[in-house]
Amino acid sequence: MTRSLGWSPAVVLAVGACLATAGVKAQHALPLRVPLAVAVPAEIDGQPSQDATLSAAEVRVAAMTSYLVRIYGSTDSAGAMSFSLYIGYYDQQTQGRTIHSPKNCLPGAGWEPVASQTEQVVTADGSVTVNRYLLQNASRRALVLYWYQGRGRVAWNEYRVKWDLLRDAALRRRSDEALVRIVVPVRGSEAEAAAVANAAARIIVPSLARALPS
Repeated sequence: MTRSLGWSPAVVLAVGACLATAGVKAQHALPLRVPLAVAVPAEIDGQPSQDATLSAAEVRVAAMTSYLVRIYGSTDSAGAMSFSLYIGYYDQQTQGRTIHSPKNCLPGAGWEPVASQTEQVVTADGSVTVNRYLLQNASRRALVLYWYQGRGRVAWNEYRVKWDLLRDAALRRRSDEALVRIVVPVRGSEAEAAAVANAAARIIVPSLARALPS
């Protein structure tokens, strides 16, 4: 688990805002090295996929530079989707154009968080920590893994993510970053859904790293 900075969130954000003042206007917009749809395998654990598109309104609100929405598994009338993947990449983040925390976006359309925790994902590039949420809507449940990836890091803690963003904008003139979210419908046990999500994350983390700016 990521170690605490030892400061309150308010102090972290206040100090970070001061640091960022000089650097935010001089940021470099860094393009992807490889398109997301190419970097991420179209088949994971034997599950084929289909790409989907967001509406113009959704893209306008999220304000990402590039994105990938991919559905893995069967999409027949039986609704046997294995999992869905969303990646939103920002070549730079400025006021009004930043990553929206899934903590604020997950609840909606009747979905409510039931439980949350962090989870370790062991990838070919090493172990990383991600967020894990269990959502429920009436009798339906879904398990979500999400994390932030960019500038050489995979992170889960929103306060640490904000601190690193502001510091890098000031000192490195970079704020490029991606939000990654995996959603698995829970049809059996939560543990089974978590295993599917974790297996997908093990592939996606290093695949995305090859697409992100170095």
